[in-house]
Amino acid sequence: MPSSRLPSTTTIIGRNLPNLPWEDKPSGYPQVVWRNRANPLIGWNPTPHTARVYNSAPVPFGEGFAGVFRADGRNGRAALHAGTSRDGLSFEINDRPIRWIDGDGKTATPSYAYDPRVVKIGSWYYITWCDDFPGASIGLGRTKDFKTFIRMENPLMPFNRNGVLFPRKINGEYVLLSRPSDSAHTPFGDVILSHSKDLTYWGKHRLVMRAGGSSWWQGMKIGAGPIPIETTAGWLVFYHGVSNTCNGYVYSIGASLHAIDEPAKVLLRTRDYLLTPEEDYETRGFVPNVCFPVSALTDARTGRISLYYGAADTYTALCHCQVDELLNHMAANSEV
Repeated sequence: MPSSRLPSTTTIIGRNLPNLPWEDKPSGYPQVVWRNRANPLIGWNPTPHTARVYNSAPVPFGEGFAGVFRADGRNGRAALHAGTSRDGLSFEINDRPIRWIDGDGKTATPSYAYDPRVVKIGSWYYITWCDDFPGASIGLGRTKDFKTFIRMENPLMPFNRNGVLFPRKINGEYVLLSRPSDSAHTPFGDVILSHSKDLTYWGKHRLVMRAGGSSWWQGMKIGAGPIPIETTAGWLVFYHGVSNTCNGYVYSIGASLHAIDEPAKVLLRTRDYLLTPEEDYETRGFVPNVCFPVSALTDARTGRISLYYGAADTYTALCHCQVDELLNHMAANSEV
């Protein structure tokens, strides 16, 4: 989609969020995505029993924010924890993992869980994550209050990661992005799309995007990040791309734009990354050189987007962009 075909002004379709955590772009800053100066928002050992909280998903809730957070325990095992925030910048993370129950009220907590996404559809907040069914697979659950969490049927067969639900039905069906993988730290990965009428039975799978092309930063694998953002130009999807260097993997952030009624159709896709590990908290940590996008907060009135990302598998960080500026940049620098 050339820039001339973009709407003159792109509007985010959604709620106004006047308390969006935000920081204006620094004067003279040349890029379209910039970091919050308060980074990292969550550092080492944030609770007595957790070592690191990152790759997490805050969402608007009540007068503030709540969310599901990836926490690696001091035993080294990953689990999902609930948390809250008044301002979206400082967080209170529950020290103990979420206790999941099934539809009959019986305990249904996975033995490990990580990299959650959270989306509100109707009166429920739905959570997707990577769990152990068996090996890497996509878990699905729901909550209304971030206190009681109900586990649902896993949507797809293993092995799979990066399950991301769209925030509403499209053509009468729920839509889920994912990245089929293997049982290890997958050295490959493309993004596919699946459909469901009831959030239980899934099918009608479609290839959305492949890794590779001329962009080496996303040459090895890609995976969907935050919940897609509905705009008047299409669905805006942030994603991570991975390159394999002589010094290990590097995770960077890109974005794509998809047709509103046909989300498997890619209209724009960033040729160059939007954010790559540069700051100390991104290049040094438990797993160096990682920027992993997970949750995006938006304010429809201003077009502002605040993007939470995991940094170096250690920290929670925040960056910002403005929807018009971002899409114009994408249109001028797109490689589908």
